Amino acid sequence: MTQYISFRRPDGKASFGRLDGDTVHDLGTPGAASYLKDALAGDLGALPVTATYARTDVRLLPVVPNPGKILCIGLNYATHVAETGRDQKEHPAVFTRWADTLVADGEAMVRPKESTRFDYEGELAVVIGKGGRRIARDQAMAHVAGYAVFNDGSIRDWQRHNIQFTPGKNFPATGGFGPAMVTPDAIADLASQRVQTRLNGELVQDQPISDLIWDIPFLIEYCSTFTELAPGDVIATGTPGGVGDKRSPPLYMKAGDRVEVSIGVIGTLANPIIDEI
Repeated sequence: MTQYISFRRPDGKASFGRLDGDTVHDLGTPGAASYLKDALAGDLGALPVTATYARTDVRLLPVVPNPGKILCIGLNYATHVAETGRDQKEHPAVFTRWADTLVADGEAMVRPKESTRFDYEGELAVVIGKGGRRIARDQAMAHVAGYAVFNDGSIRDWQRHNIQFTPGKNFPATGGFGPAMVTPDAIADLASQRVQTRLNGELVQDQPISDLIWDIPFLIEYCSTFTELAPGDVIATGTPGGVGDKRSPPLYMKAGDRVEVSIGVIGTLANPIIDEI
């Protein structure tokens, strides 16, 4: 299995590389900040190793720390549509997140001062490797660089101040993205991988990717119609049913909690929860 990570070197400069157990093979330019996004359009497997570190000597960054676009798909599992009480639409709901809303695996997700309704949303993220506009469905998977785990943390009351989602999805450090991007050839059966979210060890979401209403080829075709996709762009494919906001009583994340999102062979994203100071 090939896993790519973004990280800060011991000297603090950003870079990216290949994770091999407890060893990190740096693929960035020596002495300079380097980013996975900039290498995705080429052949990652052909990049030379420029340095080697112990995993404990680097600090993880979100898988793609500086994507040009983060496109999030809402209401893409029937169980989640049902629990929200909404009707199934003919087209997907699409909203955006900004890069500074995301933290890496192991870093704290931050509940803002303005709300106590901080909710989890485990999701599969698709990382674009080959850009394009109006990408045909039957060509879409050739544009995928890999997959990663995503937690679309949501400030529910701000999400519902009006019909838009943007405010509730863009408080700083409220989402997680990591730990690594896994290349498609490492996943024999993507559809059978399960999106599983655990809050303090309790399983709260559990559904296979095969249950997506709009699958990955459709999402790439649809999104690339209204915007040009570029290497490093991210599509978060939607969350299954079981979100905390729709439980009785509601189950929100609070300081001291630990949230984990696992997706089969793709890995586990784990984050503690803290309150904004």
